[in-house]
Amino acid sequence: MPLSWLALLRRRRLSLIILACLLALLPIGCAKLEQTERELVFRIEPGTARWFNGLPAGLEDVQLQSPELTAEESLHAWWWPASRQDAPALLYLHGSRWNLTGQLFRIEQLHAMGFSVLAVDYRGFGQSRGALPSERSVYQDTAIAWQHLARLQPEPGKRFIYGHSLGGAVAVNLAHELASEHSSAQAGGLIVESSFTNLGDIAAAVTHTSLPVRWLLSQDFDSLGKIGAVGVPVLIAHGRDDRYVPSRFSEELFAAASEPKQLLLIDGANHNNGLRMAGANYRQALQTLGLSPN
Repeated sequence: MPLSWLALLRRRRLSLIILACLLALLPIGCAKLEQTERELVFRIEPGTARWFNGLPAGLEDVQLQSPELTAEESLHAWWWPASRQDAPALLYLHGSRWNLTGQLFRIEQLHAMGFSVLAVDYRGFGQSRGALPSERSVYQDTAIAWQHLARLQPEPGKRFIYGHSLGGAVAVNLAHELASEHSSAQAGGLIVESSFTNLGDIAAAVTHTSLPVRWLLSQDFDSLGKIGAVGVPVLIAHGRDDRYVPSRFSEELFAAASEPKQLLLIDGANHNNGLRMAGANYRQALQTLGLSPN
């Protein structure tokens, strides 16, 4: 056999060995990649937020129960009933960094509007015990919290879903699942603030790259593909001066949403202060959609 053929066979054999090794290592590599991805998505700040000054009167600590939670896991929440006994109840879903102690200023503003508020820390955040969160686990946690909210407020038309930043994607998913699983509406409306279309889009925007980074992602958080079928009125709010999540993402979400819907772009507002900066305009947008508690 000519030497060139021997060399070709050796190279081919070596290539097959390398390919076999890569295939054997692929699950390990993918697992590590997913772990790193989740660490980048969920940048959990441990402990108490430095601006937290304690719980206001009337706010209650709650431990949510579910068969889906193991003995090593727990789900901690806050329940803050409104002064009106029959007030609409709102499920508050936070973003990827701060636990409930970092959210109180926004929860206070929603409560001041007249909502009863149930706010939950996903597993791994704050006093909720568990491993590093994933898209799947936060969806599970949200479903558990919604079941608790439904017991607190049994009227579907008086139950609302609110999500901020990454919590907006979690909120859209919850509304979409409720619409898919039930023939009648299970919520009165959906409020999405300072959020994005999907994780691939925000990853590309944050890294300022045109490379297809979404191919490397195992977490989707695809609000764009779900928001058109949530089956409830939708308010989408975003600060025009948001340096973390461009407001164009909310404009894209609004375009994909079905009526009735409202888009509130807030001049001068950043990623975190939209509620405060919008003031009466926020209330007006809620009233237009029939979402206002008053």
